[in-house]
Amino acid sequence: MQSIRDLTKTLPNSPGVYQFLDKRGHIIYVGKAKNLKKRVSSYFSKQQTGKTKVLVSKIADIKHIVVETETDALLLENVLIKKHQPRYNVLLKDDKTYPWICIKKEAFPRVFLTRTVIKDGSEYFGPYPSVKTARTLLDLIHQLYPIRSCKLNLKPENIAAGKFDVCLDYHIGLCKGPCVGRQEEADYLENIKQIRQIIKGNFKEAIRFFKQQMQTYAIKLEFEKAQEIKEKLASLENYQAHSTVVNPTINNVEVYSIVSDASQAYVNFLQVGHGAIIRSHTLELKKRLDETDQELLELAIIEIRQRFDLQTKEIYVPFKLNILKDLKQTVPQKGDKKRLLELSRRNAVYYRLEKLKQLQLTDPDKHVNRLMKQMKEDLRLPVEPRHIECFDNSNIQGTNPVAACVVFKNGKPSKKDYRHFNIKTVEGPDDFASMAEIITRRYQRLLDEKADLPQLIIVDGGKGQLSSAVKSLKKLGLYGKISIIGIAKRLEEIYYPNDPVPLYLDKKSETLRVIQKARDEAHRFGITFHRKKRLGNTLKTELEQIPGIGPKTILTLLQTFKSVKRIKEASQEELSAIIGPHKSAIIWQWFHDKTN
Repeated sequence: MQSIRDLTKTLPNSPGVYQFLDKRGHIIYVGKAKNLKKRVSSYFSKQQTGKTKVLVSKIADIKHIVVETETDALLLENVLIKKHQPRYNVLLKDDKTYPWICIKKEAFPRVFLTRTVIKDGSEYFGPYPSVKTARTLLDLIHQLYPIRSCKLNLKPENIAAGKFDVCLDYHIGLCKGPCVGRQEEADYLENIKQIRQIIKGNFKEAIRFFKQQMQTYAIKLEFEKAQEIKEKLASLENYQAHSTVVNPTINNVEVYSIVSDASQAYVNFLQVGHGAIIRSHTLELKKRLDETDQELLELAIIEIRQRFDLQTKEIYVPFKLNILKDLKQTVPQKGDKKRLLELSRRNAVYYRLEKLKQLQLTDPDKHVNRLMKQMKEDLRLPVEPRHIECFDNSNIQGTNPVAACVVFKNGKPSKKDYRHFNIKTVEGPDDFASMAEIITRRYQRLLDEKADLPQLIIVDGGKGQLSSAVKSLKKLGLYGKISIIGIAKRLEEIYYPNDPVPLYLDKKSETLRVIQKARDEAHRFGITFHRKKRLGNTLKTELEQIPGIGPKTILTLLQTFKSVKRIKEASQEELSAIIGPHKSAIIWQWFHDKTN
């Protein structure tokens, strides 16, 4: 390790790419740097995360490549990562199964859907987020333009030799028969030119062309043909209205956004032409170290632009990046540009949710591990909250005060471990004192029984309830050994002991969802117990005075008839159907005699 530290001192203060190698000579990490010496030396500082320590422990050699600019370093880093696939670098997940629309490089080009990109000079547009989206556009194209669907080799010499014959598409008007020389290639290519613009989101040329055609047919009094063109024009304008998402003056820009968690990041890319989304793609990146969102987004943009051979001069991003100095960066603050950025982020969020649902179904253990890791990071906990306990008080105007404790293990309710409490030492509606009592009773008992303690306690309430719970934990000597937070209902803010500033989690955060679920479950469990207790107190009135009638019978009657009044009014036969003839006779006689 000392020899490696000495090696860092010899590195230049120049931009470049560094490579860490293990003892077998395999590249385990590739990184870029504005200053190679400073960046590489930072790995050997005392303040390192766990992941970085593991990486550093495996470094046996360091190589570097000096380049002229930081942008060159970024491009080179991307190439080397894809070539060597180092173990500790971000993994770029490919998606070769996405659909594309291809304009084939051939005589009388075909336009078709494909999932395979072949570098043969053909034009590929996409990828599209779903087959349905691509097929809708293809259907419109075939509706507007008579283009061939056959795979015939329509070279001039083959057509001249009369090798082909027209097919069904010709007879039903979907093709003009270029295979037998009934359509000139120049006329066909004019259609392809307009199709290309439509795919790119530019409808102006096609609309202008159809309007001119319609007027020409109308002047010639060919009204049937004019009507056909009018219908095509209506279809095109309808599709344009549904595909345009922002002002059509926004043209030829790329939009990027990122959503990340503890282990993964998702970068969504939108290509916009004339106000329409003409391409959408989400790239999944698996974190290896503690990469920032800025680093991940820079890497993803380079990858996406190379993958799709993008030459756009402007991009919309959520924050400024150190990338491609000749590329204009816009960080939108309002208006249509901001709407596009929000749309891109929404796409990334939905993509992430889909992936998480798939993971939950296919690999539950991996999903739990990821969730626990995320909760630990979001809540700034020292350990993963595998065992969570949440508390809630319940009373109505100070009557029948009770409390509930629900238990979550690995993010899911463990109902067999739920507990409810009757408040014993507090008189009146005092939530703070009630919380202090139940926290003391709960954890004194766990200590006495030497049972497992939770890693996290959640208190339903703000700073007051949290402070009361903390006092109880201090008396028991557990404060500092168990993490504790409070959640306030109004804005779902998270409070920590001795910190007046609350934590606000993203409303769609999985961590917040687990906390909310635990809070709501504690409230439900407490309310249910409170109702039973109130009902039990009601039983101690007139019904309990009847000799020979116990609490179970009374509960059954109240659950059926809902009130003592209805029980009084019920006939002996109705009572007998619920509790049998013997007890029904006693109850009916009791109320009948009292009435008389």
